[in-house]
Amino acid sequence: MAAVFLVVGLAALGAFMLSFSNTQQLTSAQDVQGSRAYWAARAGLGWGLSSLTVNTAACPSPNPRSFVLDGFTVEVNCTPAVYSDAGVNNVLIYRLVSRASLGNGVAAVERSVSASVEFSP
Repeated sequence: MAAVFLVVGLAALGAFMLSFSNTQQLTSAQDVQGSRAYWAARAGLGWGLSSLTVNTAACPSPNPRSFVLDGFTVEVNCTPAVYSDAGVNNVLIYRLVSRASLGNGVAAVERSVSASVEFSP
């Protein structure tokens, strides 16, 4: 009787350890994918910022711009806004948002970064 109890107990412990190991592997893989998504979003933001300076303060066309980078879908959105400084000077501010995503469901990962750029006449 003791041997059966011991075998059942060890089998339950082994099943728990297997489940725990699988969870750790999934979490680690999602952490790596999250880091890759962040850098893909940063690359999209860098592209958007360089497009602003090259095109002399105009949002890249088409807006939003989507492309695939190392398997990640990157979408860069640019929003211009004009602000008046006490009615004297107009200041043009561009808000760039870059979002990188991969997959769907439980294994989906998405990261977003943004920046604001000011142009003065």
